[in-house]
Amino acid sequence: MSQLDLARLQFAMTSIYHFLFVPVTIGLSFLTALLQTAWHRTDRPEFLRLTRFFGTLLVINIAVGVVTGLVQEFQFGMDWSGYSRTVGDVFGAPLAMEGLGAFFLESTFLGLWLFGWDKLPKRVHLGTIWAVAVGGALSAAFIMAANSWMQHPVGYTINSSTGRPQLNDVWALFTNPVFLRGYLHVLLASLVTGAMVMLAVSAWQLRKGADTEVFRLSARLSLVVLVPALLFAMLVGSELGVTEGKYQPMKIAGAEAQWETCQPCSFSVFQVGGGNNDQTPTKIIAIPHLLSLLATNHWNGQVLGLNAVQSQYQQRYGPGEYVPDIFIQYWSMRVMAYLATVALLVGLWGLWLLRRKRLAESPWFLRVAVWAVVLPFLINTAGWLLTENGRQPWIVQGIQLTRNGVSPSVSTTTVAISILVFFLLYAALAVVAAVLMTRYARKDAAEAPSDDQPVPAVTY
Repeated sequence: MSQLDLARLQFAMTSIYHFLFVPVTIGLSFLTALLQTAWHRTDRPEFLRLTRFFGTLLVINIAVGVVTGLVQEFQFGMDWSGYSRTVGDVFGAPLAMEGLGAFFLESTFLGLWLFGWDKLPKRVHLGTIWAVAVGGALSAAFIMAANSWMQHPVGYTINSSTGRPQLNDVWALFTNPVFLRGYLHVLLASLVTGAMVMLAVSAWQLRKGADTEVFRLSARLSLVVLVPALLFAMLVGSELGVTEGKYQPMKIAGAEAQWETCQPCSFSVFQVGGGNNDQTPTKIIAIPHLLSLLATNHWNGQVLGLNAVQSQYQQRYGPGEYVPDIFIQYWSMRVMAYLATVALLVGLWGLWLLRRKRLAESPWFLRVAVWAVVLPFLINTAGWLLTENGRQPWIVQGIQLTRNGVSPSVSTTTVAISILVFFLLYAALAVVAAVLMTRYARKDAAEAPSDDQPVPAVTY
């Protein structure tokens, strides 16, 4: 493997691993804030017990997630100095905002929430957990603004003396149509992830038979959040596809392995062939007009084929191969869509049982809900593969090719050794995170203190 291949592999490994924790943090902090709000308004001890219980899982997740996120920052200087040198005047701005603003906000108020249970007024303490939730959402906003600029560069000019892009309109980063839909999609996906984690933990506790009345409440909350969040995530994801079809037509054509321009266009549930070396796929269960709807919002909309976009890019940017890996593009789209449908069916099943007041008495649902916790992580990973693979061979669409972004002074051996080190480090962190999350998820919810006792800090 070349230095470029290894550098891409390393960044993919660290990014995917880091994003296992990000949506849990965003989603679970929001749900924990809802639980504490319910305790603040009703004074019911069950909500206090749930707040402290899921707050412990939240803290563990944040601790591991921060460690994995720091590695990505170092990679921009180690593996991707060519990229940092070229677009740092634009890309550095939202990263600085994330570090100096959102991350400090989140970490500061997390400390106040952890150690302020018996020291801050009840209403002020409630505000700290909401500040943690807002901080996590803001952090994602700045990162998504940077990533969306890579997908669809806006708000910049080319410096005549350096030949590099420089930011001249920071507001354009946050009104970028790719950012607006992509960020909302990430927030909704985070709510889905947090709700599925809460549902799985609640289902396990209900199967165990301990604290049934307490974990009925968390199961109900998770289901009430899960189903609407999933439905809106599907809707926003569809609109994001339309936006990407306008600015990144190669990405959308690759997601269907659509080599020739079509109008109207069908969507294949499954197909044989259609990879980079096979332009004659056999569509299995083709749904007429569906690709036109997904890509253009029109029943008979035209979708440019891979060959047509390749020809356009060659005329605009010069000779080269601009088609991404079609196998990854095609199947990541379907893994994301099909597993999201499965997650929705699980959520609807749970709501039906909830309505019939049989949720805690349904062993099959509780068993399925525990294992369904893996679904959002697979969905999120497939979504990022679809997004980032579909941009290739560009690291910044239309501005810099990925091969021009690597560090010229870093050897292939150095990158290979660092991949091994990071793999071992992440494997150790995975074991630690899994053991801690499982251990505390299986504990009973601690009894709420009496009125004359202070509320202890969350333990972890």
